[in-house]
Amino acid sequence: MKFTEMPYVRLELEDIKKDYGALLDELESKEDPQDFEKVFFKINDYRTHLQTMMTLCMIRHSIDTSDEFYTKEQDYWDENSPLIAVYEDRFMNICLAYPKRNELSIPKTFFLGAEYNIKCFDEKIIEDCQKENKLISEYGKLKASAKIEFDGNIYNLASIRPLALSNDRETRKRANEAINKFYSDNEAEFDRIFDELVHIRDTIAKKMGYKDYVEFGYYKMWRFDYDRKMVENYRKQVLNDIVPVAHKIYMKQKERLGLDKLKAWDLDYTFKTGNPKPIGNKEKLVEVARNMYHQMGEETGAYFDLMCEEELFDLETKPNKQMGGYMAPIPEYKRPFIFSNFNGTSGDVDVLTHEAGHGLQTYLTYKAHPNIILELCSPTMESCEIHSMSMEFFAHPYMQDFFGKDTTKYLYSHIADALTFIPYGILVDHFQHEIYENPNMSKEERKATWRKLEKIYCPDRDFEGLDLLERGGWFYRQGHIFESPFYYIDYTLAQVCALQFFVRSLKNDPKAFTDYLEICRVGGYETFLDILKIANIKSPFEDGSLKEIASMMMNELNKLDVKDL
Repeated sequence: MKFTEMPYVRLELEDIKKDYGALLDELESKEDPQDFEKVFFKINDYRTHLQTMMTLCMIRHSIDTSDEFYTKEQDYWDENSPLIAVYEDRFMNICLAYPKRNELSIPKTFFLGAEYNIKCFDEKIIEDCQKENKLISEYGKLKASAKIEFDGNIYNLASIRPLALSNDRETRKRANEAINKFYSDNEAEFDRIFDELVHIRDTIAKKMGYKDYVEFGYYKMWRFDYDRKMVENYRKQVLNDIVPVAHKIYMKQKERLGLDKLKAWDLDYTFKTGNPKPIGNKEKLVEVARNMYHQMGEETGAYFDLMCEEELFDLETKPNKQMGGYMAPIPEYKRPFIFSNFNGTSGDVDVLTHEAGHGLQTYLTYKAHPNIILELCSPTMESCEIHSMSMEFFAHPYMQDFFGKDTTKYLYSHIADALTFIPYGILVDHFQHEIYENPNMSKEERKATWRKLEKIYCPDRDFEGLDLLERGGWFYRQGHIFESPFYYIDYTLAQVCALQFFVRSLKNDPKAFTDYLEICRVGGYETFLDILKIANIKSPFEDGSLKEIASMMMNELNKLDVKDL
């Protein structure tokens, strides 16, 4: 079945209450483990159907935020998902209270997740959760509404990106100024949305009995294996071992470009002959990706064939489409869906490796576990990002087909970006700690906090002439800060893991890709640190792990001759 043929039908709240409630009554009455498990999976099927309808609505709304039907449906789910969470909470409590839990075949990670979910929900926060959902949707619509005038044409935030990477420095400058003008013109609205989100999240945490939203957020993100202290130590390692390396990369970039100083509009422009650009349009890139996945192996080839044949993509940017990219599992159909905004840059190829890596994990997990529990389709987010980021590096041998003469440029910039990204990811996470530990900061204090931390972790960012950015307004652009607090550090943890897979592949380790496929099959059946053991890679929290990786990657960059590119 193609994605467009998947039927969407709203489940009315009163029907959900009646049907879900009856199933929970039945589960609560079961004493025998086999009977309990049978009803458990009946509930799992019901929850899977419910989640599928919510996901189909979310995807179709994000594809076209001007579609009145799906806008109304998204509003419906924003309003009612916190009310449905009452039944989810009861389900988790019944499972945790079951006296014969040890006799069930249900994996430990389900119960770990259930314990954490209970720590994050109570009926007293329903109204606050509804408000939070509404504000998140407002943020997405605000960014999707961008109509940026540039040289007589109108662009959105995705379609203007190639101009911000133009070979002509003056064009880059003006395009960046035009993007910044959109955010400056909407500064009051971005500030209002974020201010309300911070206060609502702080209220939620305190109603639930926590000191602050940071404590609450760690439970919500299912941080089973690590805590704030481990994150603080990891942050120090990044500051000591990665930030200096990132600075060296930027200094080499400045020399290549022949500039006295890297300005804001130069940071993402890597080579004086232009950034690497993929060959061909969307259809061509998808076909190249299909060939690549067939060359990787039988399983990866079958996966990508499925994605193409069932049209499980929406890749090109268009008016009123939400920004960014994602992979969303559609649980009832056991299918992944990939959403992105192609714009003719190397990021288009990254979608076909990064988001497709997420999709591969979903595909393989569903195959390995046909009767899968809804929550266990994917592991916790830092583990999920290993699947996507590692695939980016496993794809390196095939980049010639995507980039042709620009292949060396892409290989260099991809490795360099992986290293320079880690400090930025830590900046996002550290900022959120500061914000939620001090929720009563003024709007200007929040921006000042971002800029202070930006100068520590990303000291090469020069925003002279861009007032909003100089005052700390860059964080408006980072959707995760508004939509998924405390998610972003997961990318950095996964990047460290992905780079280890890359090192193994460079050494022609025959088990590297096999180990990767194995952790894709695992899904959510193991925790983060246990998944690393299965993958045979080190924990990013280990002292010294970052220093070793940084050194190896710099050696790899030095092997690539890009000084005249």
